[in-house]
Amino acid sequence: MKTLLTILIVLSSFNLSAQTFKFAFLSDTHIATDPGEPAEDLRKTVADLNKRTDLDFVVITGDITEMGTDEEIRIAKNIYKELKIPFYILPGNHDTGWSESGGVSFIREFGYDKFVFDHKGYRFIGCASGPYVRMSDGHIPRDAVMWLDSVLTQTPKEQPLIFLNHYPLNPELDNWYEVTDRLKKYNTQFALAGHHHRNKAADFEGIPATHGRSNLRAKNPVGGYNIVEMRADSVIFSERKPGIEGEKKWRALPLGMKTYETGSYPRPDFTINGKYTNVKPEWTFHSDANVVSTPAYAKGLVLYGNSVGTVEALSEKNGSLKWKYKTGGGIYSSAAVSGKRMVIGSGDGYIYALNIKNGKLLWKVKTGHSVLGAVTIENNTAYVGGSDHTFRAIDIRNGRSVWEFKGLNGPVVSKPLIYEGKVIFGSWDTNLYALNQKDGTLLWKWNNGKGVRHFAPAMVNPVAADGVVYIVAPDKYITAINSQTGIEFWRSNSASIRESIGISADRKFIYGKTMNDEIVAFRAQKSSAEIAWRMNAGFGYEHVPSMLIEKDGSIYFGTKSGVAYSIDPITQKINWAYKIDNSMVNTVNVIGRNRIIAATMDGKITILNADGSR
Repeated sequence: MKTLLTILIVLSSFNLSAQTFKFAFLSDTHIATDPGEPAEDLRKTVADLNKRTDLDFVVITGDITEMGTDEEIRIAKNIYKELKIPFYILPGNHDTGWSESGGVSFIREFGYDKFVFDHKGYRFIGCASGPYVRMSDGHIPRDAVMWLDSVLTQTPKEQPLIFLNHYPLNPELDNWYEVTDRLKKYNTQFALAGHHHRNKAADFEGIPATHGRSNLRAKNPVGGYNIVEMRADSVIFSERKPGIEGEKKWRALPLGMKTYETGSYPRPDFTINGKYTNVKPEWTFHSDANVVSTPAYAKGLVLYGNSVGTVEALSEKNGSLKWKYKTGGGIYSSAAVSGKRMVIGSGDGYIYALNIKNGKLLWKVKTGHSVLGAVTIENNTAYVGGSDHTFRAIDIRNGRSVWEFKGLNGPVVSKPLIYEGKVIFGSWDTNLYALNQKDGTLLWKWNNGKGVRHFAPAMVNPVAADGVVYIVAPDKYITAINSQTGIEFWRSNSASIRESIGISADRKFIYGKTMNDEIVAFRAQKSSAEIAWRMNAGFGYEHVPSMLIEKDGSIYFGTKSGVAYSIDPITQKINWAYKIDNSMVNTVNVIGRNRIIAATMDGKITILNADGSR
């Protein structure tokens, strides 16, 4: 009787606090720089919404733009601000993974990338998501998960929740379980998602969910959106097409106190760590935000930046935080170190030089946009590309410009190669560039003829040997290019390598990571593409741009599923493998024989050691 009375009181509380109302649910507007149909579709939707008097607000679940450019974000913002009722907006993978600002511009324009608000008894919680490097898996950022904890801590257990995210809460997000496990402890009524571009019922481990259609017209004469009607005991989803009379009801869900089963759903498998017992982490540090870069290593310190703009220095000995320095934007740039200085770019548009001993600022250089590219230092000069379509050479002693090359038509996000007096790097403008190292003049540029940035050689770190520059790109070709002229020696798609490349220590082999299980070794030669060997490493489907590094007779690389590998190129056997977490392992930094620094997108930094030596 006491239990029944408690249930009745809780249900009564739900019905009293959760009132009836309607809101609009939009998703996947995909505004492009050349506005065209997507912008027209969104304007029609906004005009349609403004005619209504029965809606309280609008929610938009991601992929606001097509490529995440500043211009696209501004176009979208100008259309959305015409709404006469409040709107709450989230980024999706097209706004983050392709972003020329590292997501900084989205936050600047809209003021946030996650939200929480209460309305008539319900709490609405929306989280950012996306791959935070192109072609990694979907991921809810580490800082957003920590923010979600703070929100839920302040949420009564009985308060009805509605959760919003661009991705579904399933393995399309590599850390889906972090969110579902949290939401199941609360009175989560349902979740809303986009991404799939169609109205669809879903179930996220027992949590009722609804995918909303794209606002795009696609093959139809007009686009559309959903009206969500919250009733006393149910929610009704209806599709609305601007300019067409009526709405089509297509789904209903019950509302009320929710309880969820836990512990019975599959989770990431870490059993590989029991198979290779020769490798162990010396320590692991979990940063407060994503890390999408390769940590630098110098003078007993591990140095990197995270996606909320903090540069952190950890003790090599025990992983303790020695110092940190805050910049004004997310950091996706891999730092470089020379002497006492580290140089790193930030999404706030500055290039920083910090004293590695104490993190004090030595100088900073203002650019015209975010700096997402990795830094290479040679002879007191730092080389780095920015999203202001400029590549720079900077004197690391004082921050003065050595030269600037302004001939780019897209951002630079990869690490430049210094080879034969040339600086070689790719850009999202579809070209691979070779600049004169002394004065920054253009020597040559190459592209694969595709003409679209989706196939640009922009994420790969080029390698070179014997007058040949080697790259791989999303077109799944490996290309050998004459380092003097920029003319192709050969191209091959025989192994389906995508953006991950490496070179042997003796410069005789070019390594590639395929999209399914294999490591492939090509002979480094001008004459033709010849595969020397290929090895099934069993890492599964793979598409992230983590490079392969050979040192002391072993090849090291990471995968999208959080596993770092060491393989023997002579025997083509796995030396060891270790799963750090379930997100992308960035290109590793090999700091000794069988000893590497690895960082994951979820912000875990670790030193893996396979032989116990220091």
